[in-house]
Amino acid sequence: MGGPATPPPDGRRPRWSKDAEKYLLEHEKPPVVATRRHWAVLIVPAAKALPTLAVSLWLMVLDPENRVTASVGLIVLVGALGYLALRVGEWWMRHFIVTNRRVLLTTGIIVRTVALLPLRRITDLTYKETPFGQLLGYGTFRFESAGQQQALSEITYLPRAGVLYRDVSDLLFGDNGADKGDDEGEAEPSPRQPRRLPPPSPDRPAAQTATDGRRDTQPIPPLPSRRPRSAKVAGQRVRQAGR
Repeated sequence: MGGPATPPPDGRRPRWSKDAEKYLLEHEKPPVVATRRHWAVLIVPAAKALPTLAVSLWLMVLDPENRVTASVGLIVLVGALGYLALRVGEWWMRHFIVTNRRVLLTTGIIVRTVALLPLRRITDLTYKETPFGQLLGYGTFRFESAGQQQALSEITYLPRAGVLYRDVSDLLFGDNGADKGDDEGEAEPSPRQPRRLPPPSPDRPAAQTATDGRRDTQPIPPLPSRRPRSAKVAGQRVRQAGR
């Protein structure tokens, strides 16, 4: 069934390893968790298909010599078996993968779809286990992330959900947290270094420098004082105004 990403004891290559080689980045570590959903996800499709199978068999044995009822029963039987095969194939091909950087969910039989969520955007993880899930051993994960609604907001029917919850929680919030980097796995750029100031020259004194390396502006020199008007010029302007 899977669980933490460890190869099976018989040495066979697990199905999720193909998705890991195809979709994981070069800078990512081997997956911490890699599993498919619990087999309990097939209970509802099987419950829907069983009545249809019973009806198809009844039509085929009701009157074997009647070609109409036998043909209808055969068509219904093929449809029910095809429905079951499709659901089993979807269960077999869907994988839940967690690395040190991202959460991935691969789905699809013919057309493969990969939904991913960077670990750095996850703000909370909710684990829910119903009574039926406790009996069979599966649970539901709900991821809360910053931003818009994500395709991986809820993942149901995860096997051994208690073990997976501890592994993912330790990866998100423990000492073995997610590695630093951007959403594509590249290293984040280093902080910007303070700008170096040019050496002082005789014509220009050294500027005051702040503690963070920024250069302060020079003080604005005072404006030259205006010369007082002479008494003679002032008297002439008064006489001109009186005229």
